[in-house]
Amino acid sequence: MKEVVLDTETTGISIKDGHRIVEIGCIELENLIPTKNKFHCYLNPKRKVSEKAFEIHGYSDDFLSQQKEFKEIVDDFIKFIEGKKLIIHNAEFDLGHLNNELFLLGKNKIKNEIVDTLILARDKFPGSSVNLDSLCKRFRIDNSRRKQHTALIDCDLLAKVYINLIDQKEPSLNFRDENFENIKGNSKNIPYFQKILKPTELEKKNHDQYLKDHLKKNFY
Repeated sequence: MKEVVLDTETTGISIKDGHRIVEIGCIELENLIPTKNKFHCYLNPKRKVSEKAFEIHGYSDDFLSQQKEFKEIVDDFIKFIEGKKLIIHNAEFDLGHLNNELFLLGKNKIKNEIVDTLILARDKFPGSSVNLDSLCKRFRIDNSRRKQHTALIDCDLLAKVYINLIDQKEPSLNFRDENFENIKGNSKNIPYFQKILKPTELEKKNHDQYLKDHLKKNFY
């Protein structure tokens, strides 16, 4: 099952006030592992960015005026998310804006299966702060790159938060070692293992001599 972690940035909060999307970021996951497939674009919203939104993401009107419009990237975006589960933090906000952009072009709403990590977090940690920064802190995820909200960085962080929310550790290499066949549990899927190497007799002798020489120097 492929999933897509998705985030948007906008000119402001309310669609009713005519606010539009200025950035879309998507990171594809396969079996919870990020693939090399990403979708990212800045967008010309054809309107001014609100002061509050500018404080959040820092995208100026001048910068955005030079970007493509949503209608120019919509087909590529729809193709990227087609048939995939969408992982979104506060999905109501992002889907509302995305569906509004689609509506303005006369296209159908997004019908993908949705996982809202905000709801997952509220169910798991009732009464606690569940914004992305708070969840990164709770799960000890490094969010030092998040000086401002940017779609791809937020997607990267959300992917790690999502894995923790569903009680899955970040994927690691798996392997089988015949010396561990009798270990209690799943010996065929060991997340990490250090092989113990026994020193040779010559190595032991050299080591003992090294300790004697250095101990003498330290005590005399």
